[in-house]
Formats: sequence, C-alpha cells, structure tokens
Amino acid sequence: MRLFGSSGIRAVFDKDLLNIAFRVGLGVGKTSGNVVVGTDTRTSRDAMKHAVISGLLASGARCCDAGIVPTPTLAYITREFDAGIVVTASHNPPEYNGVKLFNPDGSSFDLIQQAQIEKEIRAKSYGVAKWEDIKHCEVYSGAIENHINSILPHFPDKLKVKVVIDAGCGAASEATVRLLEKLGCEIVTLNCFYSGFFPRGIEPTEANLQELCRAVKDSGAQCGVAHDGDADRMMAVDDRGRFITGDVMLALFARALGADEVVTTLDASMTVEEMGFNVRRTKIGDTWVSEELKKGGSFGGETSGAWIFPEISLCPDGVFAAARVAAIAGQHKLSELVDAVPVYPLVRGSVSSKGIAMPRLESRLSTLKPVATSNSDGIRLSFDDGWLLVRPSGTEPKIRLTAEAKTGARAQQLYEDGLRAVKDSIEIGGKAS
Repeated sequence: MRLFGSSGIRAVFDKDLLNIAFRVGLGVGKTSGNVVVGTDTRTSRDAMKHAVISGLLASGARCCDAGIVPTPTLAYITREFDAGIVVTASHNPPEYNGVKLFNPDGSSFDLIQQAQIEKEIRAKSYGVAKWEDIKHCEVYSGAIENHINSILPHFPDKLKVKVVIDAGCGAASEATVRLLEKLGCEIVTLNCFYSGFFPRGIEPTEANLQELCRAVKDSGAQCGVAHDGDADRMMAVDDRGRFITGDVMLALFARALGADEVVTTLDASMTVEEMGFNVRRTKIGDTWVSEELKKGGSFGGETSGAWIFPEISLCPDGVFAAARVAAIAGQHKLSELVDAVPVYPLVRGSVSSKGIAMPRLESRLSTLKPVATSNSDGIRLSFDDGWLLVRPSGTEPKIRLTAEAKTGARAQQLYEDGLRAVKDSIEIGGKAS
C-alpha cells in the first residue's frame, strides 16, 4: 500500500510516524542538497520537525528551519532551495500529523519523486553521510513577511472592507491577519492564535464555520474567510453570513480573475462550463490541478477550498485566496455575486466495498448512454443535462458516487442508476451510505 495519499503522508502521531519522518528527511536529503522545513501548529510539530531535520542532516544535506508557517508560505520560499518539507496533516484532526514535499516551483513531489521517497522509507537498512560531511541546520527568518510581500503588488489599491478571519488556530493565524491589515482591511479575528488544540473542526466546511457565519452577520462585515490547519485551503462567507460553497467560489474567482481557462477536478460542478469558461478537468486532488497548470493557465482549484494562482506558486494558497475574496467583496456585494452564480442539484454518497470489477462496472454504466466517458479517475459519464462520477476512494474501502443535473429529479435518477451499477459490480458485498 502506498504511503503517499493525494496530498503527502498523514497518520495518527506515534513512533511509526516519527520513524517515517526521519526516513523522509533522509530520502529527500539524498537528492536535494539544500532543504527548507516548516510546520503547522500541531502539538507534535517539534518532534516531527526534528525527526525530519535529523534525517536531512544525516544524509549530508543542508537545511533551514522556517518555524510555524502556512504551507503556501513554505512552498513560496522553497524557490530559494532544492526542496521544501512542511510538517502538517492539513485538515485532519489534531492527533494526526504528516509531511508534504515541495519542488522549487511550489508544486508537490510527483509520482516518480514520491516513489523514490517511499523506497527509502521501506528500505530495511540505510546509510548516512560521513561525519566530516554533516552540515548544520540554520534558522530561516522572515518567511511569512516574504510571502506577504510577494502578494501585496497584486493588490495596488487599498481594500476598504471589513473582514472576519477564522484561522482555526492553525498556521495562518498570523499570516492572513498581517496581509489583510497591510491591504487596508478592517479585521475581526476568530481563533487567530497558534494552538495545536483546534477549537473547531479544522476542515473549513459549512458545519465547522457556524461561528464565523454568525460573526460576519453580527459585525456587519463584508465577508469572512477561514482556513484549515496549514492554510492551503480557504473558504468564505458572504455579507449575509452565508457559507459560500466551493463550486460557487471557483466560479467567483474565475470571473474576478478574467480567466480564459479554468483547471479543476472531475467532481467540480458543471457551473463553470455553464458560465462560459473553458474547463480542463483533472483527477481529484489539488496535486493533479497543479500538474495540469504546469502546461499553462492562470487559475485552477479544487472545490474543497484549494485555490491555485500560478502567478505566485503552484501550491494551493489560502492566504492569497483570502486577499482575493476581500478584493472581490470590496468591489461588489458578495451576496449578490453569489446569488448570480447558477447552482444545480448535486447528490453524493458511497458504498462500502473492498473491491469492484471495473470492466463490469464500465459495461453496466455504458447502458446509461452517456454522450462522453472519462476514465482518468474512476468513471465519469457526461450527459446533455448532467454527469455522474463513480470512483474508488483513495483513503477508505469505499466506492464514491457523485451526480449533478439541471433538476433534482434527474440528479437523483443518475445517482440511483450509478448505485445499481456499483452494487452489481462489487466483488465483496458492500453497504450504501
């Protein structure tokens, strides 16, 4: 089983994860001679960071410690190094930790690079550099300031808006506040201090951001922004205190940026096509969006809140995205923009299963007579009035289904058709959820 998921390595913190952290440092250091390391705010951050640094130093590499920084900040300063490592479990609960690995352009390690690191981790034995070749670790100062200074020129006019910021006590607790203050915003803060004991569910979902929704409404702010633990994600709330879905946020960013083309994932809403944008779709995961943006494009994103602006970096940048939302809210009433975006009924669900006969599934789904089929990540069927995606989960023994259509009845029909096809193709009996 692969150690790398769709965004690095993650697990509940224990001795095995510490050992993996050391071996990651060792593996990265053998191919990258100068590496920068940062962390989010989790309680296990220092133990994990020092394990990574020990591995880097043992390999003979040089390294710098940037301290607590958002993941996009670490990715931005990696341009000064051969590679970057951030100790984080992103939007996972506080008992988790892990690592994400970056190239100098801000993109995540690709599959070939990941395979090299996994080989190092799984090796039964390992070598270290000779004593005379061991380097030392230095402190990297000013990472957040460097990141902020790279963003400021993109907003030449002062943003005279009131913004509520909920950093979830994660890595952006300082960065987003400092950036928006420098841009001229009036700030109201929620959970903007470093703590590994997150005061809310750290994933920026509607259910976890009810306090932010109330704060925006009560304070009369033009918008609210929220992050996950490492701030590669950003989600927003409009001036009426309503959570803005990722599909709507994708459309708002694309329109505000005047993007000719939008890069997004297979499970994003057809809203972007309906609004007239050219769309290039990738496998699910922001890493795939970044890879596709290397071929060109001014904007891409995943509707979980990972927004990528290649003008800064190929890493999803929640800090930059927060400034973009504030700029949009300063020019137009955010609630009116949200209401102008077409929204279509969408149905999601899953079936517990340890395996599925994909050829049989594809045969069953073909009877639905789609106008187009994609097999890049599971099976996605396109119809004149909607679409259906069926794919094995990358993290759980489940088959996930998503259906969207122009009417609720049609979306439900597509979902149920997909569910029947899945149940007919499951190798080991499963249960729908």
